[in-house]
Amino acid sequence: MEQVCTRDIMEVFNLNLICGEEGIGRHILTSDISRPGLEMAGYFTHYPAERVQLLGKTELSFFLMLPKAERIERMQKLCAEDTPAIIISHNMEVPEELRMAAEENHVPVLTTNLSTTRFSSKLTTYLESRLAPSTAVHGVLVDIYGIGVLITGNSGVGKSETALELVKKGHRLVADDCVEIYQESENTLIGNAPPLIAHMLEIRGIGIIDIMTMFGASAVRRHKRISLVIDLEVWDSEKTYDRLGIETDTMRILDTDLTKLTIPVRPGRNLSVIIEVAAMNHRLKNLGVNSAEEFTKRLEDVIQGQG
Repeated sequence: MEQVCTRDIMEVFNLNLICGEEGIGRHILTSDISRPGLEMAGYFTHYPAERVQLLGKTELSFFLMLPKAERIERMQKLCAEDTPAIIISHNMEVPEELRMAAEENHVPVLTTNLSTTRFSSKLTTYLESRLAPSTAVHGVLVDIYGIGVLITGNSGVGKSETALELVKKGHRLVADDCVEIYQESENTLIGNAPPLIAHMLEIRGIGIIDIMTMFGASAVRRHKRISLVIDLEVWDSEKTYDRLGIETDTMRILDTDLTKLTIPVRPGRNLSVIIEVAAMNHRLKNLGVNSAEEFTKRLEDVIQGQG
């Protein structure tokens, strides 16, 4: 998980720093945002102080109706020790009581010209992407017919060569060698390439090639949701491989189980075509068309008919 501090969101969203500059390096630990309406009314029992606090017209208009002493008390409690930032929308004027409490407790107060709802949506999306659980997997990620296929296997098994052939067929490379994966939401994994090797592909005997320069911008994409894992392994004559496709194997990455297919590799097998078909078959299964189950049903009908 990446670390995000108040300075990051100030720069990304072009926010104006009003006061509390000493706390600009405070870390933001959650993507949840709080609109402290109940707190303005004095209820701090379950105050989520660790969240970014967003004040809009509703909160501030109510706050200004309070007696002076209560306004001071509310802002002192709002500026907690672990509050990363207080942001005011619509570029509204910052109340003096908030300025004093923020300076005393070193809580940064910022303003934005966006509306409360719009800024809340933008900030939540940004924080969810930055704070999402993440990992890195050795493999190749390719967009095949709109299906994000993660190709894994031991070094030298032919992952990059297969990806190159898929790119020549019109599919798009996302990442080679190292795939950075983060969990955008429940059961949704997004993969992308580290900036250093974006658009690059390593082919043994040739070296590093730039796919975007060689095949054009349409041959690559920055990120893709991962739907299928294909593990390439050297053919083992003593191992029994699934020939019907009835059994479903999975691979767990972070908190998500992905469908996994094991493809044996040996001379003469056209891996790019096999992976293309695997991607199309996976899409058909998602649409409710399962060839293996249909075959099994036909076989049972024939057996029952003969009986």
